[in-house]
Amino acid sequence: MKVIGYPVGPLQANAYLAICETTQKCAVVDPGGEAERLLAAAAQEGAVVESILLTHAHLDHVGGVAEAKRRTGAPVFLHPADLPLYRAAPEQARSFGLQIEEPPEPDGPLEEGQELKIGETRLEVRHTPGHSPGHVCLVGNGFALVGDCMFAGSIGRTDLPGGDLATLMDSIREKLLTLTDETVLYSGHGPETTVGRERASNPFLKGAFGWSG
Repeated sequence: MKVIGYPVGPLQANAYLAICETTQKCAVVDPGGEAERLLAAAAQEGAVVESILLTHAHLDHVGGVAEAKRRTGAPVFLHPADLPLYRAAPEQARSFGLQIEEPPEPDGPLEEGQELKIGETRLEVRHTPGHSPGHVCLVGNGFALVGDCMFAGSIGRTDLPGGDLATLMDSIREKLLTLTDETVLYSGHGPETTVGRERASNPFLKGAFGWSG
């Protein structure tokens, strides 16, 4: 699978195209804005957008969902625990002095253990609450789309509604650090990293889990 990231919107959240290189079928992950740009990039890759997948429902990850769905007709998938945040995203945006279009209701859920098929490739849904109640990570062969669960050298914030630090650390320990060290992590902000790199040097993980070195 080919994964291409694009920082979008005023908060520069990473949206991703996840493209099956055999069939050119594609999922748009976290279209937080600039949907026209994302879809133009997909067309340039020769990819056909078949689904819109949301790791969570904060405004910087869902701001372009309405336009992306309107232009493609692709179904939207979100964990049900994030529905209140999703429906409140326009109000949340206004509180930051921003404006986003009201997103359409999701067409289906993302739930723990669910297998998503994108062309001939598969993604496993892992429920990773902590940054938000319905946050999920999407795990493929050698990579994971981890939203705002973990970043290069950092972790997701937990001071927003529905956030909880202890829950986030449990999610990271049980759902991400169980992946191989070589697994590439595509985060919701900043550059990609790997499980091994974060295990070795992420100060938040060292502090939480009592690691030394």
